[in-house]
Amino acid sequence: MTPSPISRHSQIASQLEARFSPQAIATSRRRAARVRRYWTWRREVGGRAKRVLDIGVSAGLLVAGLPFFAALAVVIKADSSGPVLFRQTRIGRGGQPFGMWKFRSMHVDAERRRAELATQNESAGGVLFKMRHDPRVTRVGRFIRRASIDELPQLWNVLKGDMSLVGPRPPLAAEVKSYGQRELRRLDVVPGITCLWQISGRSDLSFPQQIELDLAYINRQTFKADVAILARTIPAVVTARGAY
Repeated sequence: MTPSPISRHSQIASQLEARFSPQAIATSRRRAARVRRYWTWRREVGGRAKRVLDIGVSAGLLVAGLPFFAALAVVIKADSSGPVLFRQTRIGRGGQPFGMWKFRSMHVDAERRRAELATQNESAGGVLFKMRHDPRVTRVGRFIRRASIDELPQLWNVLKGDMSLVGPRPPLAAEVKSYGQRELRRLDVVPGITCLWQISGRSDLSFPQQIELDLAYINRQTFKADVAILARTIPAVVTARGAY
Protein backbone atom coordinates (compact mmCIF):
# COMPACT_ATOMS: atom_id res chain seq x y z
CA MET A 1 0.00 0.00 0.00
CA THR A 2 1.29 3.44 -0.96
CA PRO A 3 1.69 5.65 2.12
CA SER A 4 -0.45 8.75 2.22
CA PRO A 5 1.13 12.22 1.88
CA ILE A 6 0.40 12.84 5.55
CA SER A 7 2.18 9.62 6.49
CA ARG A 8 5.22 10.52 4.37
CA HIS A 9 5.39 13.98 5.91
CA SER A 10 5.16 12.44 9.37
CA GLN A 11 8.07 10.10 8.60
CA ILE A 12 10.20 13.00 7.30
CA ALA A 13 9.35 15.07 10.36
CA SER A 14 10.35 12.19 12.64
CA GLN A 15 13.66 11.77 10.80
CA LEU A 16 14.44 15.48 11.06
CA GLU A 17 13.59 15.52 14.77
CA ALA A 18 15.88 12.53 15.37
CA ARG A 19 18.65 14.04 13.29
CA PHE A 20 18.56 17.41 14.98
CA SER A 21 17.61 16.33 18.49
CA PRO A 22 19.70 17.65 21.40
CA GLN A 23 21.36 14.23 21.66
CA ALA A 24 22.30 14.26 17.93
CA ILE A 25 23.66 17.79 18.17
CA ALA A 26 25.72 16.87 21.25
CA THR A 27 27.10 13.80 19.47
CA SER A 28 28.03 15.91 16.42
CA ARG A 29 29.80 18.43 18.63
CA ARG A 30 31.79 15.69 20.37
CA ARG A 31 32.88 14.29 17.01
CA ALA A 32 33.92 17.75 15.80
CA ALA A 33 35.91 18.30 19.01
CA ARG A 34 37.73 14.98 18.52
CA VAL A 35 38.61 15.97 14.94
CA ARG A 36 39.91 19.35 16.10
CA ARG A 37 42.00 17.72 18.83
CA TYR A 38 43.44 15.23 16.33
CA TRP A 39 44.51 17.91 13.85
CA THR A 40 45.90 20.11 16.65
CA TRP A 41 47.92 17.14 17.91
CA ARG A 42 49.10 16.36 14.39
CA ARG A 43 50.27 19.96 13.81
CA GLU A 44 52.08 19.99 17.15
CA VAL A 45 53.85 16.69 16.46
CA GLY A 46 54.71 17.82 12.93
CA GLY A 47 56.04 21.12 14.27
CA ARG A 48 58.27 19.38 16.83
CA ALA A 49 59.55 16.95 14.20
CA LYS A 50 60.26 19.86 11.84
CA ARG A 51 62.27 21.65 14.54
CA VAL A 52 64.25 18.51 15.37
CA LEU A 53 65.08 18.14 11.68
CA ASP A 54 66.09 21.81 11.47
CA ILE A 55 68.44 21.58 14.45
CA GLY A 56 69.99 18.26 13.43
CA VAL A 57 70.66 19.17 9.80
CA SER A 58 71.79 22.77 10.40
CA ALA A 59 74.13 21.86 13.28
CA GLY A 60 75.61 18.94 11.34
CA LEU A 61 76.21 20.96 8.18
CA LEU A 62 77.69 23.92 10.08
CA VAL A 63 80.23 21.69 11.82
CA ALA A 64 81.05 19.59 8.74
CA GLY A 65 81.32 22.65 6.53
CA LEU A 66 83.74 24.68 8.67
CA PRO A 67 86.85 23.92 6.52
CA PHE A 68 84.93 24.80 3.35
CA PHE A 69 83.56 28.01 4.89
CA ALA A 70 87.07 29.06 5.92
CA ALA A 71 88.45 28.46 2.41
CA LEU A 72 85.54 30.32 0.84
CA ALA A 73 86.12 33.28 3.17
CA VAL A 74 89.68 33.58 1.88
CA VAL A 75 88.47 33.50 -1.75
CA ILE A 76 85.79 36.14 -1.14
CA LYS A 77 88.28 38.48 0.56
CA ALA A 78 90.80 38.00 -2.25
CA ASP A 79 88.23 38.73 -4.95
CA SER A 80 86.86 42.04 -3.64
CA SER A 81 87.13 44.37 -0.68
CA GLY A 82 84.57 44.13 2.08
CA PRO A 83 83.34 41.69 4.74
CA VAL A 84 82.98 37.97 4.07
CA LEU A 85 79.44 37.84 5.45
CA PHE A 86 76.49 40.06 4.62
CA ARG A 87 73.70 40.65 7.14
CA GLN A 88 70.34 41.87 5.90
CA THR A 89 67.16 42.58 7.84
CA ARG A 90 64.32 40.32 6.72
CA ILE A 91 60.77 39.82 7.97
CA GLY A 92 59.95 36.52 9.66
CA ARG A 93 56.94 34.81 11.15
CA GLY A 94 54.33 37.18 12.52
CA GLY A 95 56.06 40.16 10.90
CA GLN A 96 59.06 39.99 13.23
CA PRO A 97 62.31 41.35 11.73
CA PHE A 98 65.56 39.41 12.06
CA GLY A 99 69.09 39.54 10.66
CA MET A 100 69.55 37.03 7.83
CA TRP A 101 73.11 36.00 6.95
CA LYS A 102 74.69 35.33 3.56
CA PHE A 103 78.16 35.04 2.13
CA ARG A 104 78.74 38.38 0.43
CA SER A 105 78.25 38.04 -3.32
CA MET A 106 78.06 41.74 -4.23
CA HIS A 107 80.30 44.77 -4.01
CA VAL A 108 79.97 46.77 -0.81
CA ASP A 109 78.10 49.63 -2.55
CA ALA A 110 75.38 47.31 -3.87
CA GLU A 111 72.53 48.79 -1.83
CA ARG A 112 73.38 52.33 -2.95
CA ARG A 113 73.57 51.31 -6.62
CA ARG A 114 70.24 49.51 -6.55
CA ALA A 115 68.33 52.76 -7.04
CA GLU A 116 70.38 53.46 -10.18
CA LEU A 117 69.39 50.08 -11.63
CA ALA A 118 65.70 50.18 -10.67
CA THR A 119 64.56 50.66 -14.29
CA GLN A 120 66.37 47.43 -15.30
CA ASN A 121 64.45 45.21 -12.89
CA GLU A 122 63.62 41.91 -14.66
CA SER A 123 61.23 40.58 -12.02
CA ALA A 124 57.61 40.63 -13.16
CA GLY A 125 55.38 42.77 -10.96
CA GLY A 126 58.14 44.97 -9.56
CA VAL A 127 57.84 43.66 -5.99
CA LEU A 128 61.19 41.84 -6.12
CA PHE A 129 64.40 43.12 -7.70
CA LYS A 130 66.16 40.68 -10.03
CA MET A 131 68.70 41.15 -12.83
CA ARG A 132 70.16 38.26 -14.79
CA HIS A 133 73.42 40.17 -15.30
CA ASP A 134 73.56 42.37 -12.21
CA PRO A 135 76.74 44.52 -12.39
CA ARG A 136 76.89 44.69 -8.60
CA VAL A 137 77.70 40.97 -8.32
CA THR A 138 81.38 40.07 -7.89
CA ARG A 139 83.19 37.37 -9.90
CA VAL A 140 83.10 34.94 -6.98
CA GLY A 141 79.58 36.10 -6.25
CA ARG A 142 78.30 34.89 -9.63
CA PHE A 143 79.53 31.39 -8.88
CA ILE A 144 78.30 31.13 -5.30
CA ARG A 145 74.89 32.56 -6.24
CA ARG A 146 74.36 30.05 -9.05
CA ALA A 147 75.36 27.22 -6.72
CA SER A 148 73.31 28.72 -3.83
CA ILE A 149 76.46 28.63 -1.69
CA ASP A 150 75.81 32.21 -0.59
CA GLU A 151 72.76 30.95 1.35
CA LEU A 152 74.71 28.51 3.56
CA PRO A 153 75.23 30.95 6.48
CA GLN A 154 71.46 30.86 6.93
CA LEU A 155 72.00 27.50 8.58
CA TRP A 156 72.90 29.61 11.61
CA ASN A 157 69.51 31.35 11.33
CA VAL A 158 67.88 27.91 11.20
CA LEU A 159 69.77 26.75 14.29
CA LYS A 160 68.68 29.90 16.16
CA GLY A 161 65.05 29.42 15.13
CA ASP A 162 64.70 32.55 12.98
CA MET A 163 64.29 30.32 9.95
CA SER A 164 63.54 26.72 9.01
CA LEU A 165 65.13 24.52 6.36
CA VAL A 166 61.84 24.63 4.42
CA GLY A 167 59.42 27.53 4.20
CA PRO A 168 58.61 30.66 2.17
CA ARG A 169 61.68 32.83 1.59
CA PRO A 170 61.85 35.73 4.09
CA PRO A 171 60.99 39.04 2.41
CA LEU A 172 62.51 42.48 2.80
CA ALA A 173 60.52 45.05 4.77
CA ALA A 174 60.06 47.10 1.57
CA GLU A 175 58.47 44.07 -0.10
CA VAL A 176 56.06 43.49 2.79
CA LYS A 177 54.80 47.08 2.49
CA SER A 178 53.43 46.22 -0.96
CA TYR A 179 51.72 43.01 0.22
CA GLY A 180 47.98 42.53 0.14
CA GLN A 181 46.06 40.24 2.50
CA ARG A 182 46.82 37.22 0.33
CA GLU A 183 50.59 37.80 0.29
CA LEU A 184 50.68 38.47 4.03
CA ARG A 185 49.82 34.80 4.63
CA ARG A 186 53.48 34.07 3.89
CA LEU A 187 54.21 35.52 7.32
CA ASP A 188 51.99 32.94 9.05
CA VAL A 189 54.84 30.41 9.07
CA VAL A 190 58.57 30.38 9.80
CA PRO A 191 60.50 31.36 6.65
CA GLY A 192 62.90 28.89 5.09
CA ILE A 193 66.10 28.43 3.12
CA THR A 194 64.31 26.45 0.41
CA CYS A 195 60.69 26.28 -0.71
CA LEU A 196 58.43 25.04 -3.49
CA TRP A 197 59.24 27.83 -5.93
CA GLN A 198 62.96 27.51 -5.23
CA ILE A 199 62.80 23.97 -6.65
CA SER A 200 60.37 24.91 -9.43
CA GLY A 201 62.21 27.62 -11.33
CA ARG A 202 63.44 30.16 -8.76
CA SER A 203 63.90 33.58 -10.35
CA ASP A 204 62.35 32.40 -13.64
CA LEU A 205 58.98 32.45 -11.86
CA SER A 206 56.98 35.65 -11.52
CA PHE A 207 56.11 37.00 -8.08
CA PRO A 208 52.43 35.89 -8.36
CA GLN A 209 53.61 32.36 -9.26
CA GLN A 210 55.89 32.34 -6.22
CA ILE A 211 52.98 33.42 -4.01
CA GLU A 212 50.76 30.62 -5.37
CA LEU A 213 53.40 27.99 -4.58
CA ASP A 214 54.06 29.44 -1.11
CA LEU A 215 50.34 29.36 -0.27
CA ALA A 216 50.07 25.81 -1.59
CA TYR A 217 52.87 24.82 0.80
CA ILE A 218 51.31 26.65 3.76
CA ASN A 219 47.90 25.03 3.18
CA ARG A 220 49.33 21.50 2.99
CA GLN A 221 52.43 21.75 5.17
CA THR A 222 53.57 18.40 6.59
CA PHE A 223 56.83 16.89 7.78
CA LYS A 224 56.74 14.51 4.83
CA ALA A 225 56.36 17.44 2.41
CA ASP A 226 59.37 19.17 3.99
CA VAL A 227 61.54 16.09 3.49
CA ALA A 228 60.40 15.82 -0.14
CA ILE A 229 61.24 19.48 -0.81
CA LEU A 230 64.68 19.05 0.77
CA ALA A 231 65.31 16.03 -1.45
CA ARG A 232 64.31 17.97 -4.56
CA THR A 233 66.46 20.94 -3.56
CA ILE A 234 69.70 19.06 -4.33
CA PRO A 235 69.01 18.52 -8.07
CA ALA A 236 67.56 22.04 -8.30
CA VAL A 237 70.83 23.46 -6.97
CA VAL A 238 72.91 21.27 -9.29
CA THR A 239 71.00 22.35 -12.41
CA ALA A 240 70.95 26.01 -11.23
CA ARG A 241 67.71 26.63 -13.13
CA GLY A 242 66.54 30.21 -12.55
CA ALA A 243 69.55 31.05 -10.34
CA TYR A 244 70.91 34.57 -10.80
